[in-house]
Amino acid sequence: MIKLDILAFGAHPDDVELGCAGTIALEVSRGKKVGIIDLTQGELGTRGSKELRALEATNAQNILGVAVRENLQLADGFFQNTPEAQLQIIRMIRKYQPEIVLCNAVRDRHIDHGKGSKLVSDACFLSGLIKIETFENGILQEAWRPKVVYHYIQWENITPDFVVDISDFMKTKMNAVLAYSSQFFQEDSEEPITPIATKNFLESIEYRAKDLGRLTGVAYAEGFTVERVPLVKSLDFLH
Repeated sequence: MIKLDILAFGAHPDDVELGCAGTIALEVSRGKKVGIIDLTQGELGTRGSKELRALEATNAQNILGVAVRENLQLADGFFQNTPEAQLQIIRMIRKYQPEIVLCNAVRDRHIDHGKGSKLVSDACFLSGLIKIETFENGILQEAWRPKVVYHYIQWENITPDFVVDISDFMKTKMNAVLAYSSQFFQEDSEEPITPIATKNFLESIEYRAKDLGRLTGVAYAEGFTVERVPLVKSLDFLH
């Protein structure tokens, strides 16, 4: 077992990159072990294919220096917050024992994002209950509950509860996003246009990060919302 410091979940391959790739790159540079779990293969996506997106996800993983990446192969568009789905995520949480879980935005344009957010959040709680038994390779897993769950921001402009300075990692974030060449704007592409395949959307990744940076006094930032009020040890936590 590889114990991770951070485990990031996304409903689709590319959700994590769009929402928090800069933060992941920062934490990897600090020596943190990070993993990514994709809930679906993105098989309903208008552009590309699940096979191509799997290759793109591996490329993005390598760009970010992420230790592990797995895909639960839940049904794109149709997965629900069921006991069966929760148990799959519980197994991942117990397998990697992260201190921090990152997951989809609490609400968003794509229906899978809000569903994925709630599914992962519920599983994080349930994963700490010792009477829920799960097994990995026939061995009973230890109950494990992450210390915190943070939700990254996606399509909607949700007001963050805190932001992370990714000024030194904005280029890495964009490289990880652009690893999904099937999904995003390309001048000579003959694929159908989708909301995320426009030039405006591609540019918005940078200008959102730049605007969050402007508001907080840095060049680029990524925002997150929290599930409970964070505890700080003193008022000088910003220094």
